Amino acid sequence: MNRTPNILFFFTDQQRWDTCGCYDRKSGVTPNLDRMASEGVVFENAFTCQPVCGPARACLQTGQWATELGTYRNGIRLPSGSKTIAHHLSGEGYDTAYIGKWHLASDNREKLHYERKAVPPELRGGWNQHWIASDVLEFTSRGYGGHMFDREGRKKKFPKGQYRADVQTDWALEYLDSRKNNETPFILFLSYIEPHHQNDRFRYEGPGGSKKRFKDFEIPGDLAGNKGNWRRSYPDYLGCISSLDANLGRIRTRLGELGLAEETLILYTSDHGSHFKTRNGEYKRSCHDASIRIPMVLQGPGFRGGRRISELVSLLDLPPTLLDAAGLSIPEQMAGRSLAELTDAGKKSEPWPEEVFFQISESQVGRGIRTHRWKYSVKAPGRNGMKECCSDFYKTDCLYDLENDPHEQQNLADSAAHWKIRMELADRLIRRMTAAGEKFPRIEV
Repeated sequence: MNRTPNILFFFTDQQRWDTCGCYDRKSGVTPNLDRMASEGVVFENAFTCQPVCGPARACLQTGQWATELGTYRNGIRLPSGSKTIAHHLSGEGYDTAYIGKWHLASDNREKLHYERKAVPPELRGGWNQHWIASDVLEFTSRGYGGHMFDREGRKKKFPKGQYRADVQTDWALEYLDSRKNNETPFILFLSYIEPHHQNDRFRYEGPGGSKKRFKDFEIPGDLAGNKGNWRRSYPDYLGCISSLDANLGRIRTRLGELGLAEETLILYTSDHGSHFKTRNGEYKRSCHDASIRIPMVLQGPGFRGGRRISELVSLLDLPPTLLDAAGLSIPEQMAGRSLAELTDAGKKSEPWPEEVFFQISESQVGRGIRTHRWKYSVKAPGRNGMKECCSDFYKTDCLYDLENDPHEQQNLADSAAHWKIRMELADRLIRRMTAAGEKFPRIEV
């Protein structure tokens, strides 16, 4: 290949890492992703930077922390003037295409409501060349039935009887077909809503037959024995993921048929996970791996060979990875580092971080770090996570010894024997908070 690669970003919503065979799941839900992993690179320890939809997406589009952008919770639009990956790549000759859920246009502070309306061009984050999307896709569609909006703001309806992820993939294949014999590189961002629950029906909606097909599912260790709604929800959840996997297979097949496979970098990841109401009253917004740990598999130029990388990586490492793959310099305001540093020894300029940092909003004003051994999180007492993004004072909320308690069942936040560990982790957390542009906080361990 003698030109910059095409990029296909396969983005799922609320998908746990342990739903995938390449992360040692035994039920065979993701054969296509597993095959892609055997040819590419699996990042075994990948985490979101914010376990809620809108903030995670804002971070992914810009490479900046949600608190830097001001998009610390849902219902806050991407700020005007934000430079996104679409701006960077289109400025270097890439054709840009976005299909699916956006979630970065509506803003209840400014009374901007695009939950059921077409997103205007100025609020699309630079994705204006090819666009089929809804700002809040669960408000314009369900598992079967609904619509998105095209570039001109016209409704694009789902064919009757077709599952939502299948329809979205059909539109993606139409775009790929239009690329035949086109020498211009492209980035196609496919933002699926599956396996996110259907908000207006308070349940997950897998394709027909999911409940029967996955009724004998393998129970994840963090859910076993705990309350929550996983017993009735998990079969449909896996049905959603199985559908996504089949559609990933369709896309990879079409890339091969079009002669584009060798020159296309595919990224597969999610915005956050799901704990199925075992940790709080909903599905995420907590420090636990069920909320923050995500699948991350890359395959294509620079990411081949069936490798497995054990370093801890963040969703925020993907924007610089994309720019690096396209041969662009990485702006200083991007918080992450290119994952190519972990696959190409010649690119690593300094040691890789030994922890990932994450921010939590809405359910709390919270912060945390995750190392290979420890999970440590704090929250600000008396602060409203829907109205405030930061604090100058936090108290220890959770400490888990992941080596001896991988399913995070024993909180050591009050353990006298672990006071020194909390002190050390609090110091590390403060360093990460200030590096993210936050004021130096006081933490009560």
